[in-house]
Amino acid sequence: MVNHTLTSMTGFASHRNSIPGYSWAWEMRAVNAKGLDVRLRVPDWIDGLEQALKPLVTAAVGRGSVTVTLRLARDERDEAPVVRPERLEAMLAALSQIEEAALKAGVVLAPTTGGEILTMKSVLDTPEADDDQAALTRALLKDFQSVIGDFNAMRAAEGAALGTVLARQIDEIESLTAKATTAAEARRGTQAETLRANLARVLDAVEADPDRVAQELALLAVKSDITEELDRLAAHVQAARALIGATGPVGRKLDFLMQEFNREANTLCSKSGAADLTRIGLDLKAVIDQMREQVQNVE
Repeated sequence: MVNHTLTSMTGFASHRNSIPGYSWAWEMRAVNAKGLDVRLRVPDWIDGLEQALKPLVTAAVGRGSVTVTLRLARDERDEAPVVRPERLEAMLAALSQIEEAALKAGVVLAPTTGGEILTMKSVLDTPEADDDQAALTRALLKDFQSVIGDFNAMRAAEGAALGTVLARQIDEIESLTAKATTAAEARRGTQAETLRANLARVLDAVEADPDRVAQELALLAVKSDITEELDRLAAHVQAARALIGATGPVGRKLDFLMQEFNREANTLCSKSGAADLTRIGLDLKAVIDQMREQVQNVE
């Protein structure tokens, strides 16, 4: 009995949390891909958050197309905005220059009220200190660990299900390989009789060099021998079982192994020379194709 330790490339996790002043929602999802592609959709005004998140994702995921989305909401604040004197002086000086230029050009401007000046964002300073954003960043990064935990738990569960399916398909390939071996053994006697009968007909009909005919028949026998293909199929079965019981990403190796399985099944069909052996070869190809589809989701 092989313990399945596969991890699926597909997965999803969502999480909500908050601290005083902020609330947020995480989403992390992944689909299969040839390599690792990480896409982060986070507010760009939080300095350093994206740079801190990416290593966490790449350390947790070996392969797949991963998208992380953060939706952040700021709570309504009761604190009154603070006027920054240096910005106010600069703004008043700029307004004075604009009014002088307007007078010289003969343009009359409406007087600017104090209320209008206070609506200018550069004059006001909302009481958001740097340590406020630093605390938010720390909380987000700590909370993201839970997201990764849930995400990997789902991928592990899906991987276990994949392992069960693949194990069953490997068993089926092994069973069909055994049937092909039995059919090939049964074919030996019939094949030899057929070759002798064909040889007799040829020798009766035409004059032929017996040595040359023997060489051609030997070549035909070699070309129709599927012993090596059956041996390689058996070896691939053992390799596949070892991979689904191994730790770490094995999806690429399994994908390559599927190509080898398919190559041997194709050769078996082309060399079968018997209807029952051809049917077994076609059944093998069908199972291998189903297995290859499942392997595409393995990390």
